[in-house]
Amino acid sequence: MPTVLLTQRFPDPVMEELRKRFTVVGPLSERHALIQAIPLADALAVTLAEQVDAELLSHASRLKIVAVYAVGYNNVDLAAAGARGIVVTNTPDVLTETTADLTWGLILAVARRIPEGERLLRQGRWEGWAPTHHLGTDVYGKTLGIVGMGRIGSAVARRAAGFNMVVLYHSRRRLSPSEEKALKAVPMALPELLRRSDFVSLHAPLTPETRHLIGKAELELMRNHAFLINTARGPLVDEPALVEALSNRGIAGAGLDVYENEPRIHPELLKLENVVLAPHIGSATYETRVKMGMVVVENIAAALSGREPSTPVRVG
Repeated sequence: MPTVLLTQRFPDPVMEELRKRFTVVGPLSERHALIQAIPLADALAVTLAEQVDAELLSHASRLKIVAVYAVGYNNVDLAAAGARGIVVTNTPDVLTETTADLTWGLILAVARRIPEGERLLRQGRWEGWAPTHHLGTDVYGKTLGIVGMGRIGSAVARRAAGFNMVVLYHSRRRLSPSEEKALKAVPMALPELLRRSDFVSLHAPLTPETRHLIGKAELELMRNHAFLINTARGPLVDEPALVEALSNRGIAGAGLDVYENEPRIHPELLKLENVVLAPHIGSATYETRVKMGMVVVENIAAALSGREPSTPVRVG
């Protein structure tokens, strides 16, 4: 059977399916171990935590596919893979709704100060109800700005209808008129979106052009009562600039599931009460993580049998 090299363990149903169809090696995530094992691998299944660069691929004499267990794939050197005829795949679609749910969880949590309130209770500091105690911000009827109106951004926009929100969006590709009508979404340039939104939610891919898409200048455009939400990619945001904006109350708060230098978190973010922090759990439901794994399995099976995988990464 063909050999599949894993860098991390997947949910049990996925592991069972892999072992039925392939010889599984790993999980091996340490760099030296990967270099040692990859010459015998026909397929490599990785997460965003592992760098698949030209050096690693130079040892991959048999490799036909790098299957990324994520939507993002900027950890893979696509040019180096392409030069060796190695297919790269990802797992879009199956995590769209789950990530949109988490986005809304962060919106509500930071606007209504839910984690902050729980900490108050757990620390025994709550003294009872009072008219001006622990006041948050309404979400219903506010303006939501979505940066990146792809699958996940659109799913977030659909949920905004239940909160009767005005939806603005900025995206590299404009929606069709029918899509804009269905989502009640208004396109506009990023600076204007930032000026007008009460909540700004990031759903753009990470590219050289979008790295630090939200920096000091962009944060200064936002309203001082506005919130920034990021469930996309950490490096979309200049974290030191965000820390400054949160510390100085240039913006009201932030809800973050991704970070610029994961798994390291900017130490000042950990000290701030007006930021809700989640440990990169946008797709972290049992059902979705199994679905993601099955996409990886089927992509590997297709590539190793000479067929085109269902979700190849297209360059350019």
